[in-house]
Amino acid sequence: MELQQVVRESESRVRRPTPRSAAMTSARTAATAAAVTTLALATASWVVAIDRMDGMDMGVATELGSFAVFIVTWILMMAAMMLPGAAPAVARRARSDGSALAVPRFLCSYLAVWTLVGIGVYAVYEPHGTTVAGALTIAAGLYELTALKRTWRRRCRADNLSGLRFGLFCVGSSTGVMLMFVALGVMSVSWMAVVAVVIVAQKLVPPIPAVDALLGLAIIGLGILIVLGPSSVPGLTPPM
Repeated sequence: MELQQVVRESESRVRRPTPRSAAMTSARTAATAAAVTTLALATASWVVAIDRMDGMDMGVATELGSFAVFIVTWILMMAAMMLPGAAPAVARRARSDGSALAVPRFLCSYLAVWTLVGIGVYAVYEPHGTTVAGALTIAAGLYELTALKRTWRRRCRADNLSGLRFGLFCVGSSTGVMLMFVALGVMSVSWMAVVAVVIVAQKLVPPIPAVDALLGLAIIGLGILIVLGPSSVPGLTPPM
């Protein structure tokens, strides 16, 4: 009987989770839930943004409309484009900060940074011609080749950032492709999808110098093509 009791107590100790293992399991669960929630929010934002952008794309001649309409659409666009690449950072925040407001605070501050970018876009944007669009696209490609771009991208991939710092670093990392997006069709779902893929890839995949150089050169080539033969780029100008 004593031997059986010892065996039962030993098995009980083996099966019983320690406080540390329970905390780690809880943190992993919170991180997974945060990532899934972020991706679900991004998916919903894509659906709503596409609906709101319907009929608004006029290529380089796109009008932004009223500030209220634009900024709501812009926030939805940023949530759709930026949140998929932010999911790992959100998960890390949930894992390191177990408070109930950690993830909402991170997401709100992150999107607040992109909202400020949208306010800046609205302040300076004007419908423009293909030459301006081409020149801005060339500038975007050149930016992709700079050390500044690489620095911002590296910082954007750092661990345990607040939503504000993550947003600021990622704005710096994405400045080039976002400039291209605004120049070519700020209400274009097609360009939105292309730029979103690039941004997500640059957040999630470690930098590969050869690939990054090819991307920058491809964007420069696109800009040159727009300047020399704008009719060869679909959707750049409104249909006559």
